[in-house]
Amino acid sequence: MAVTIFQALLLSLVEGITEFLPISSTGHLILASQILDVAQTEFVKSFEIVIQFGAILAVVFLYRQRLVKDFEGWKKIITAFIPTAILGLILYKIVKSSLLGNSWVVVVSLFVGGILLVAIEKYFKSKERVKDFAKLSYKQSFLIGLGQSVSMIPGVSRSAATIITGMFLGMDRKSAAEFSFLLAVPTMAAATGLDLLKSRWAFSIDEYLLLTIGFVGAFFSALLAVKYFIEFVQKHTFVGFGIYRIVVALLFWLVFLR
Repeated sequence: MAVTIFQALLLSLVEGITEFLPISSTGHLILASQILDVAQTEFVKSFEIVIQFGAILAVVFLYRQRLVKDFEGWKKIITAFIPTAILGLILYKIVKSSLLGNSWVVVVSLFVGGILLVAIEKYFKSKERVKDFAKLSYKQSFLIGLGQSVSMIPGVSRSAATIITGMFLGMDRKSAAEFSFLLAVPTMAAATGLDLLKSRWAFSIDEYLLLTIGFVGAFFSALLAVKYFIEFVQKHTFVGFGIYRIVVALLFWLVFLR
């Protein structure tokens, strides 16, 4: 097998913890795979996408009541999903063949994204904030979706892209984070479904076992990550995450890419 059970479990924990933090779960998976000496095969790329969906289901579980009742919020979520759906279909082959697994792309994206997270906090202090994403306009929702589309580049972070765009458009940290969480539901469901369709479910029994382990591990670790992240953003800024991204990018460049 290209991945051992132990490696699959570790990668699932990395995914679950980082999926909803503005530090790029895909980027961390690629860097973790290199550290663990996991080759970026077609199966590993599919594995990374499928376990992301496991993490997304944690959001469905935690926000199940709002997802059922908030029709207005759902309209804004679907509006924001449209740009990524279109661009994802168009750019799927390019992203999977040329960008996924590229450590240089991840390092540069982590570094630039870190600078933007630090910069947004200075701008953030001077604006009034929207505290409920259901009150966003359709134009604002669509623009947040465009921001999310940039996260097809590994290392950018889907969470960071949507949160930064949302805050630029007037959302507070908590509402931007929650909108990012819920926008992940259709986005990652579509990404997982597209990848499984493209792969034609051509996995061995052992590979299905690894996918299951990764899916379950990402689900439970994401439950904890989402809960504590929401508590964190209500009391702290994103500056720490920005600095973390910059430090990780520099360390990985110094240790592995020089």
